[in-house]
Amino acid sequence: MVDMLLAHPYIKAVAVMDHNTVRGYFKVRELASAYPDILVIPGVEVSTTRGDILLLGIAEVPPQPWTVDNVIDFAHSMGGLVVAAHPYRAYGLGDAARNYSIDAVEILNGGCPRHLNSMAEELAREMRLPGVAGSDAHRVDELLTAYTEIQASTDLDEVLRAIKRGLVRVFHAGKSIHF
Repeated sequence: MVDMLLAHPYIKAVAVMDHNTVRGYFKVRELASAYPDILVIPGVEVSTTRGDILLLGIAEVPPQPWTVDNVIDFAHSMGGLVVAAHPYRAYGLGDAARNYSIDAVEILNGGCPRHLNSMAEELAREMRLPGVAGSDAHRVDELLTAYTEIQASTDLDEVLRAIKRGLVRVFHAGKSIHF
C-alpha cells in the first residue's frame, strides 16, 4: 500500500478503516513512518447496532455498547469526524442516517453499485453534508478504485477541518464526480 501511495503523483494520505479494530492503522502508520510526506489518517469502521459508520481522526475503538449515538458521541468527544459508510448497501444506516449527528456521507464506495452511490449522494445533498469516497478495499488490487481529494496539507487537523467544511471532491478510478 505504501508503495502505491509513493508511486501516485497526487495521493499523499490514506485512511485505514478496518472493522472494529485500529490494528491496520498502526501497521500502515509504521510502514509509512519512513516517508514524512505521507499522512496515515487514523480511523475505524464501527459495526454499530444500526449499521456501519466510519470514524476519522480516531486511533482507538470506542467502548461498547456500539449504539450509533454512543459511537458518535465518542468520536465527537475525541475530535473525530463521523461518516455514514455505504449508507444504502448492506450494513449501512440507510435513511436512518438523517436521525444522527454525522459529519459526512460516503457518497462513492468502490464496492457499491452506481444506484446505491447515487442514493447516498442524494442523502448527502438533502442533509447538506460533504460527500466522501472510499475504495472499501479488502485486497490490494481494490485500492484507489474510489478516493477523496481534500483541499488541505498533510496535517491531520487541517484534513479533518477541510472534510467537515466540504473542501473535497470524489473520484472513481481517476474520474472526478461532481457533487
